Amino acid sequence: SDFKLPSGPKWALDETRWFTAGIGFRGSGIWAQNKATDSYNDSFSIDNARVYLNGQVHKYLKFEVNTECFFCNNTSSADNPKMSYNILDAIGKVEINRYVNIWGGRMLVPTERGELSGPFFQATHDAFKTPFFPQDFSVKFGSNGAGRYGRDDGGTFWGSVEPGFIKGTLGYAVGVYRGLQSSSTIGPNQGNDVSWAGRFTYNFLNPEKNPGYYTSSTYFGKAGDILALAFGANYQKNGAGSFANRSDFLGLVGDLLFEKVLPKNMGVATVNAEYKQFYANYNSQAFADPGCFCVFDGKSWTVTGLYLIPVKVGIGRFQPYGRFTSIQPNHSSKREEIEGGVNYIIDGFNARISAYYQHGDLFTKGLNYAPGVIGDKVDVFKLSFQL
Repeated sequence: SDFKLPSGPKWALDETRWFTAGIGFRGSGIWAQNKATDSYNDSFSIDNARVYLNGQVHKYLKFEVNTECFFCNNTSSADNPKMSYNILDAIGKVEINRYVNIWGGRMLVPTERGELSGPFFQATHDAFKTPFFPQDFSVKFGSNGAGRYGRDDGGTFWGSVEPGFIKGTLGYAVGVYRGLQSSSTIGPNQGNDVSWAGRFTYNFLNPEKNPGYYTSSTYFGKAGDILALAFGANYQKNGAGSFANRSDFLGLVGDLLFEKVLPKNMGVATVNAEYKQFYANYNSQAFADPGCFCVFDGKSWTVTGLYLIPVKVGIGRFQPYGRFTSIQPNHSSKREEIEGGVNYIIDGFNARISAYYQHGDLFTKGLNYAPGVIGDKVDVFKLSFQL
């Protein structure tokens, strides 16, 4: 059967006026090695808790409003940023046809498949491993902020076309956004320069059928054979560093999705791959400056292979997988991680349980790309679920 994205209840006045609502929740149990105490620390993480609202008021006019529990585990008085429940997306949409569409408001910036799949449409649960673009590296909007959770305020033009000279479909999404904002005394963007972004995807086999310019990182074989190659870019003048040590930001990304439905009902093989190169050539002294937007500068890559076993066991099917990630900052220590696990697919993205093991120093070094960062290579076990 054709692949369909999860959707909530729908209330319709007629074919052009309707409203839908939905919810999504993701959580994880974590057992992480602590080499200093020769023990394991256990914790539970509320990864995401969202409410989705979508609607159409006219043949060409739609809207989308989503909420999220931001930094939902930051509940102690010392945590920064603190937990908050707030607007994630607020988008007004003018959708004319497959070629010409414009969204405006607070939305995902079109760069990489990892961001545009969001947390709920990933092939694995703990998907975000490579360095974030500014709108996800940032934790807030406004002064010294560049967005949050991959979102920024702006406008996006998107669509798709079949060029004809090569079999397949070309998808495009380009836009302009607020980007990093700085105050008059702190931060690099003293000229109110904006952020530009774009993504171009070529589907050589079957097209991907997602809302807008959103993506998925697997279709569980229900979209047929997929071979999608994409390139994305994000640029902002004075978009990195500090007031005294500033630089432009340029982020480039290439990603690949290959999904093959094996003959004779032998299952589904999926490969996701990504390569990033970020140019943020601020002086390393910026790490000691107040209000430094010390975004990643360097390169990274990751590859994931999955196999969906065709035999149903109980109420679902097993999907073993492996993943490797390498992050190579220009002015900080290299960090790597290997991951192996299994997904139990009950109802596509609507219901999934994942058990997996990770080894490396991504867990201990995190997003700190300052010189001299150290961290142990540790073992981490996670049991996650998505509803």
